[in-house]
Amino acid sequence: IWITGASSGIGKALAIKMSELNTNLVLSSRKKEELEKVAHLCKGNTFVLTIDLEKQSNFNSATKQVIEKFGSIDLLINNGGISQRSEAKETSIAVDRRIMEVNYFGTVGLTKAVLPYMQKQNNGHIVTISSLSGKFGFFLRSAYAASKFALLGFFESLRLEEEKNNINVSMVFPGFVNTDISKNALSGDGIHHNKQDQNQKNGISSEECAQDIINGIMDNKH
Repeated sequence: IWITGASSGIGKALAIKMSELNTNLVLSSRKKEELEKVAHLCKGNTFVLTIDLEKQSNFNSATKQVIEKFGSIDLLINNGGISQRSEAKETSIAVDRRIMEVNYFGTVGLTKAVLPYMQKQNNGHIVTISSLSGKFGFFLRSAYAASKFALLGFFESLRLEEEKNNINVSMVFPGFVNTDISKNALSGDGIHHNKQDQNQKNGISSEECAQDIINGIMDNKH
């Protein structure tokens, strides 16, 4: 099981819970030190593999490392990404592009690196963590929502195409979850927002969200 954005929040909670299911885990994000802390909280075999979703030229080599380590990739959880907290009129086009580069192109790029191995196995499951903002626009989220809407179109199409190869594709649309996503979100000029939203603070725990996701994966839900 390969989880991106595994150094904190939902990704971290997924890693810890999934490690209890006798799995081999690959934990990825940009933050090696934080990933290693998560690995110490996990049971079983874990492989820390740092990747930057903006550097897609490294995805093929990263995927080969996973195959060399564990022999297969059975479940890819695209959880890594970045959010936004700024009105559209105040958001530079550079921020729009960066959010799209990370959330959309980074996720699609890694999926395309993994896909040939799943096709060869004639088996696999790809799970992408979207957001309610991937179904409905929301205040201060124009670029973020756009990136998440784009993921829905791509992965619903991919699901239809890969059904013949026995590859499942699932999309997850969490509401408010108590993570640091708002603190790490970009403001209009690209600086971190560095504040926790009250809605986020009042949201469900990462652990509860992770369990809901695992239940959905077990049931092969779309």
